[in-house]
Amino acid sequence: MDGLTGHIRAICISKERGTVKHEVPSALLVKDFGLEGDAHAGKWHRQVSLLSGARVDEFNEKGAGVSHGDFGENLVIDGFDCKSLPIGSTITIGEKAEPPRLKITQRGKECHTHCQIYQRMGECIMPHEGVFAEVLTGGEIKTGDRLSVEYPDSQRPFQAAVIVLSDKASKGEREDLSGPRACEILKENGYEIIEYVLLPDDPERLKQALIRLSDGREADLIVTSGGTGFSLRDNTPEATLSVADRNAPGIAEYMRMRSFALTDRAMLSRAASVIRGKTIIVNLPGSPKAVEECLGFILNGLAHGIAILRGSASECARE
Repeated sequence: MDGLTGHIRAICISKERGTVKHEVPSALLVKDFGLEGDAHAGKWHRQVSLLSGARVDEFNEKGAGVSHGDFGENLVIDGFDCKSLPIGSTITIGEKAEPPRLKITQRGKECHTHCQIYQRMGECIMPHEGVFAEVLTGGEIKTGDRLSVEYPDSQRPFQAAVIVLSDKASKGEREDLSGPRACEILKENGYEIIEYVLLPDDPERLKQALIRLSDGREADLIVTSGGTGFSLRDNTPEATLSVADRNAPGIAEYMRMRSFALTDRAMLSRAASVIRGKTIIVNLPGSPKAVEECLGFILNGLAHGIAILRGSASECARE
């Protein structure tokens, strides 16, 4: 699947957020930041936005009349479909000895407010056709530069996201300890933490986060902490099950079984474990100690499950 090539049709930047980007003939990519002079650059995973020129052309054939930059995209690309690139793909720009390089980090984005294009056309392609990248290697880029794509290695480190559900911690009324502990344990086991999210016990916001991290960022594993008990505000399992493509109950069942040896209150855990796309989602308890115990129970087995979903391992019965 490697060997895709293309070129830059347009480069667009804007100095202020909320303003339309304007086209420039060349720009400087800054490592771990984005395009110099662009308001959306920064120390995050969406440093540069890309959109396929073919999708823009198709949209204009419907009478949209959009220009380069109107969708808020930084780079308009010809030669391949940006949306088809797996997360983790790298794009090399130009022919220099040390050329600028991007890594794809997210596919699509949630549209919180409908833009003028949506108001006029009834749709906007950026939320479902755009992709985002971080800058691995900086350097000058210009319109017409050649692009080459390298797909991610199936043996790359597993990527995980941690979501903590806590009304008090999300308001700053209490320090969250379970999320940082989960991140620490996952890192110790070779995972790359792509996001740590702190949310109130709000099932709708949790659903949105799970969908974004599974579909947009293609995390291998998402663990949630909190909201698995009997309180009326404990809705984590219901939100998790609502976004699932397939159930994977054995993970949660195994955590409960092992926890029974430590406390009979394990019977009160309503934690769920599911699969969405190629992402495993697991509900953990809310205390740092229980998070440590439960991750210790399941991480060994999870590695094989993630490898199967990635296609780098096969399912085989024990002899």
